Amino acid sequence: MSNGESVPRYTMRQLAAFVAVAETGTISAAAERLHASHSALAAAVTDLERALNVQLTVRRRAHGVRLTPTGETVLIRARALLHQATELQADAGGPGGGVSGPLALGCYTSLGPTVLPSLLRSYTVRYPQTRVELHEDTQNRLRKQLVDGEVDLVIAYALDLPDEWRTAVLGTRRPHVLVGPEHPLTGADGPVRLAELAEDPMILLDAPPSSYHALEVCRQAGFEPRVAYRTQNYETARAFVGRDLGWTLLVQRPAPEVTYEGLPVVVKELHDPRPDPVGVVVAWHRGSMLSRAARAFIRFATSEPEDSADFPGNHPR
Repeated sequence: MSNGESVPRYTMRQLAAFVAVAETGTISAAAERLHASHSALAAAVTDLERALNVQLTVRRRAHGVRLTPTGETVLIRARALLHQATELQADAGGPGGGVSGPLALGCYTSLGPTVLPSLLRSYTVRYPQTRVELHEDTQNRLRKQLVDGEVDLVIAYALDLPDEWRTAVLGTRRPHVLVGPEHPLTGADGPVRLAELAEDPMILLDAPPSSYHALEVCRQAGFEPRVAYRTQNYETARAFVGRDLGWTLLVQRPAPEVTYEGLPVVVKELHDPRPDPVGVVVAWHRGSMLSRAARAFIRFATSEPEDSADFPGNHPR
């Protein structure tokens, strides 16, 4: 410890009391959760406020406890500090300690149905004492959740990744075009030129970064697509194609090439230009202290060879 640093005047016990009060909404409920007396919990929160020299709560008789704006901010940091303290204690026990506890996992929307099922099944079988809490969203929203500590890890495409993210590669996927059963390109042999679709209506998966990527691939092919419909739902885009409402450009490719309605869709590979493969990564914030469960997830998810049938998103055809 350098001369300019000082020992904090608050304790882990005070932080735990404050978090319990914030999460339960009352001193009594927090005391019951922590198996402590009402007076001890109230005193711990008061002592924390004195140590930090701020007001964290507004306590109203018969109306519970409300956090001040400062209290809301401190709550995020308090949870993180308690989490890190717990991990420090577990890590100090050596590598023989078991992997357990919660893992808050964010996942980009279209990767959820194609990557997560096999991955989570295998991970939870390997580490049955872990509990995965899933957050599916667009990448910009997942970025905020990672910064706020609401998620530990994010599974996303390696597209427009924030500088503050660290990543490990799970594998790659190559973009392709999906057309309906009545489309003229359905009977074409081999890869097709994307420019052949320039005059046809497009169904855009409007969930960043997929939307930006699809539009950029079209620009590389020399045209601006005629976007007829936008949807943030991956399966809705496929369903519209199945009804011949337009074509779409996607990265993920489910095993059954049919929609929810049982209608066929036709996958066409691309050339001239042939889009670069898109990486699928697991990411975390550079400044985060990963839990043992999170570290185990990264090791597990990146250990399976991509050509294996057990690799996330791979299916026998």
